[in-house]
Amino acid sequence: MIKVSIAGGTGYTAGELLRILLNHPGVTLESVISSSSAGMPVAGIHRDLLGETDITFSDNTGHPDVIFLCLGHGLSRAFLNENDIPAACKVIDLGNDFRNDPVFGERNFVFGLCELNREQIRKANSVANPGCFSSSIMLALLPLAALNKLTDDIHVHAITGSTGAGKKPVGTTHFSYRDNNISVYKPFTHQHLAEIERTLKAAGNKVLPPIQWIPMRGDFTRGIFASVYTRWDNLMSETEVINYYKEYYKTSPFVFVSDEPISLKEVVNTNKCLLHIGFHNGYIHITSVLDNLLKGASGQAVQNMNLMFGLDETMGLRLKGSV
Repeated sequence: MIKVSIAGGTGYTAGELLRILLNHPGVTLESVISSSSAGMPVAGIHRDLLGETDITFSDNTGHPDVIFLCLGHGLSRAFLNENDIPAACKVIDLGNDFRNDPVFGERNFVFGLCELNREQIRKANSVANPGCFSSSIMLALLPLAALNKLTDDIHVHAITGSTGAGKKPVGTTHFSYRDNNISVYKPFTHQHLAEIERTLKAAGNKVLPPIQWIPMRGDFTRGIFASVYTRWDNLMSETEVINYYKEYYKTSPFVFVSDEPISLKEVVNTNKCLLHIGFHNGYIHITSVLDNLLKGASGQAVQNMNLMFGLDETMGLRLKGSV
């Protein structure tokens, strides 16, 4: 059994990790780390786990084979500096510390987008999990980038649920603000842009056009709905493009191209990303939906862990969407 520790154990991503790992046949929980909650029952914070586990929060890492870092952005590097993590222990960071700056001492973090870097992840000792927004956008565009077909401005309108802002309440996550409301934030400047641009270039689109991205806050708790469009050169027929997308993702067990329009409800509580492709007057339009806490965070992290330890990529992740 793989011994697993989780650092930053009180937040939403840690809660989802716990929910998955407690039912994962290949792992055992070594430690759930929270210095502020040490000694308290994990189920006292994650109330949905009441009756599922009697493990308590700890202030030390234990002796894990892999540690998941579910810390605030900018805190993972500090955690590794302050804790003596053995070189043999694998690290999966769910924050943004190592996505664009992958070197930490002897560790070199592989970008954990399974659909692009599967073989590198299998050999990796350390993985930087992609961001939730960036995952939805990259999966929409990877096949086109692989053909070097992204030649005109890329337009993105993407809306996320309130859990994307984390568990600590702030003004824009308060129910009275979020309910029956939609708002724009960080237009054209979202921090995930850097990893999206770098990844699409690595996929094959060496000269990348500008990405005009408007992120939005939605009045729901979880999920990302991304609408992505750009000009299309029409050198492939619509049927050829759709078939190419299906071929590109045929070995990816959690990415599916739908012939019918898609909705958020189809992916919430799953590790899936669904795509739908349409065309109009010289434009290609890709809709991408995923659960920000699963395929956009904890589910993808477990998918990476499975690859790193030579397990079936889908182990513990065959989840049905909520109704």
